[in-house]
Amino acid sequence: DGLEALRMAAELNPDLILLDVMMPNLNGFEVCSRLRANPLLNEVPVVMITALDDRASRLHGIEAGADDFVPKPFDRTELRLRIRTITRLNRYRKLREEHARLIAAHQELEQTYDRTIEGWVNALDLRDKETEGHTQRVTELTIQLAQAYGVEEEDLVHIKRGALLHDIGKLGIPDQILLTPGPLHAQEWMIMRRHPVYASEWSQPIPYLRPALPNPYCHHECWDGNGYPRGLAGEAIPIEAWIFAIVDVWDALRSERSYRKSWSSEQTTQHIKSLSGSHFDPHVVACFFSGVVPQLHALGLA
Repeated sequence: DGLEALRMAAELNPDLILLDVMMPNLNGFEVCSRLRANPLLNEVPVVMITALDDRASRLHGIEAGADDFVPKPFDRTELRLRIRTITRLNRYRKLREEHARLIAAHQELEQTYDRTIEGWVNALDLRDKETEGHTQRVTELTIQLAQAYGVEEEDLVHIKRGALLHDIGKLGIPDQILLTPGPLHAQEWMIMRRHPVYASEWSQPIPYLRPALPNPYCHHECWDGNGYPRGLAGEAIPIEAWIFAIVDVWDALRSERSYRKSWSSEQTTQHIKSLSGSHFDPHVVACFFSGVVPQLHALGLA
């Protein structure tokens, strides 16, 4: 009967229900309606099998939530084929829903990762108020330059994370060195040059950060091989680091510090261009001044 059907459905959680209409206690239409109202059973496919073959009964069954309506007497082969079709469609729908859930979970996880990175950056800003806001500015400019240079869209997320993390290694530098207002002594400078290594050592064990490592690890390398920490030269230096290095110098020189005034746009342009082919990749320098700086001028930010 209908009540027994509901009880068994709740116990078994079946893949499909073949449901008669003419039953004691609750008829098939009422059972189907209650199944659709139950969150645990409302997605189970229901095929109604009944001697009622009039149009009103079929519509009533569909309105109650039935997926198919088979009149008696029925052909067993046809019934099997209908069941196969319904279960296949239901599996496909479940796969699509599961895929959507996985995508949503992945996106939420990535957002959590990025919020964690931003938390680290905020911690660094709290230590050095003088450069507060620098990381956010250079991250935005780095993305602009990467797009102008033709970097693939799927790589931009790693470039963004690398830009955010470019100075994360400075969390390992003592305050008396990091916050020194003037030039560093030779021994202090040796310690300061360790910050890219610290960034690499901290980030390397974290799988999702590995693709972002070229920036924090290599943005102090130079085209002519006179940079640090590894003395890489030319095309041995990752393009992500080249893109960021120019933006980093641009923002640093255009910002006021306790030990110097900010440079003008013209001074900064002349300085960076003078280092093209020695400190910077000349192709990226050309792209920066053709594809990014004009936008900054248009927005009044250069």
